[in-house]
Amino acid sequence: MGMNFFKTTFLLTLLTLLLVGFGQMLGGQQGMMVALMFSLAMNLGAYWFSDKMVLSFYRAQPLSEQDAPEVHALLQEICSAANLPFPKVYLIPSAQPNAFATGRNPQHAVVAVTEGILQQLGAEELQGVLAHEMGHVQHRDILISTIAASLAGALSMLVSMARYAFMFGGSQPRSRDDRGGGGQHPLGLLVAVILMPIAAALIQLAVSRSREYAADEWGGKMCGNPLYLASALRKLEAASKTLPLRGAAEATAHLFIVNPLRGNPWAGLFSTHPPMEERIARLEEAARAMGL
Repeated sequence: MGMNFFKTTFLLTLLTLLLVGFGQMLGGQQGMMVALMFSLAMNLGAYWFSDKMVLSFYRAQPLSEQDAPEVHALLQEICSAANLPFPKVYLIPSAQPNAFATGRNPQHAVVAVTEGILQQLGAEELQGVLAHEMGHVQHRDILISTIAASLAGALSMLVSMARYAFMFGGSQPRSRDDRGGGGQHPLGLLVAVILMPIAAALIQLAVSRSREYAADEWGGKMCGNPLYLASALRKLEAASKTLPLRGAAEATAHLFIVNPLRGNPWAGLFSTHPPMEERIARLEEAARAMGL
């Protein structure tokens, strides 16, 4: 929990510095002050509303107990066994079987599942997936992963802004009169366009791969048989290669139990997901240790 607090503080500070530096490049001191105010608003928004931003991005809608009694029953069983608050449940309109957990703490947790996962997994496999997601809630790493997603998305927006500024205003070098208050420096904008995607990738890497192993281990034990989750991961991995998650973004890929961008040849370059073969092997080893 302490390490997650440190990572959260680091990410919010990094966002502030990047935004202020970007504002200075675009508008001198005046731009820097505007960027500072914007960054403060972004920091507050990332903490309080990042989960809502991610859910909105994937057009997720609340999933009631009447519409999905099995999902609610399985989650209730897991939450009761682990003494965790019952999360809000959302449905993502996608045929790709996948799921993620989000929120700033266990009291405000959300578990989102796709239409595909409800159609393609059996009850035991679905239990394994839901237990994995509640493992993220139990370990309190949903805040850091959600903030990382929203901040990486914000940086992607800044990259687009920098490109437009470079294309339409970057060719005019700043005069001496402009240096204090406005105008764009073409070299500075070019550097921003190059470095901001790298910064977004580094934010992605701040979310440790080890959190997936920990959630797998906890989820496998909580559902009573790690092979349930292992079987689910095999199906999810195979489906992710052929069924795209429409609108999925690299900035939010780390939230999902399986990388939704498997069809993208560049998806593994900065992947926060450990190798699927290793995840399944660990679950099978845990099952053997339990005598299953």
